[in-house]
Amino acid sequence: MIRPHPRERIRGVGLAVVQDLAVPLPDGETMPAALALPDVAARGSETGPRPGVVVIHEALGLNADIRRIAGRFADAGYPTVVPDFLAGLGPKPICIARFARGIGQVGTGRPYRRLDAVVLWLAAHPAVAGGPIGVAGFCMGGGFALLHAAGADVAVVAPFYAAVPKDDAALEGVCPVVASYGGRDRVFGAGGARLEAALDRLGVDHDVKTYPTAGHAFMSQHAGWTGRLGPFLPTRNGYDPDAAEDAWQRTLAFFDRHLRGAEGADLDG
Repeated sequence: MIRPHPRERIRGVGLAVVQDLAVPLPDGETMPAALALPDVAARGSETGPRPGVVVIHEALGLNADIRRIAGRFADAGYPTVVPDFLAGLGPKPICIARFARGIGQVGTGRPYRRLDAVVLWLAAHPAVAGGPIGVAGFCMGGGFALLHAAGADVAVVAPFYAAVPKDDAALEGVCPVVASYGGRDRVFGAGGARLEAALDRLGVDHDVKTYPTAGHAFMSQHAGWTGRLGPFLPTRNGYDPDAAEDAWQRTLAFFDRHLRGAEGADLDG
């Protein structure tokens, strides 16, 4: 069942149509998700199938802010789905722990099996019709996206402030990577330099940038206690509009090159 998500709860979404739905899985279960589709009317003659994007949420799960981010990818022309990896895993602290444990079972854990199914589902969606798929992940979802991309049929990956595996071998076979980190993040900030060095050694096309004045989660616009507490954490969480906008432009340009090709249609952000 597909139903529109209340637009008043999504900040920063332009013309994209954001819907809640359930993605069918091979085992007969379904997975809650949000689907953001480009506004066809605003695209003029650009109405055919196009590449798709899967967004992997932070530890907080599928919320209004991650729907906003999905809408931004859709506004750039990419049909985008955000699966809810916390659904069905119990109370929030327990489901976060179970999600993290599954990510640790690289390639075989429940999150990997479900992400593979979501990628196949999006590739078969009429708006994508078999086109290439890119993946973007944030925080815990960024580390997951990076590990998944090393063994999956995806064309490009964008991990934001992601954990980087200690052993380069975990990244063997990874697709092109565009990654972003906050220099004030005392936990993950040094990961940018480590990831860039690993991708250099592996000969993988990449664009990795660390923003000195930004902290962790600089792409996210969290309200309530999450937003108030963030700046006081060792990760120095907080939205940074300058870093976020630059990261958006780098990510979209990199996705355009690897998903649409150098001669692809002009995408806006």
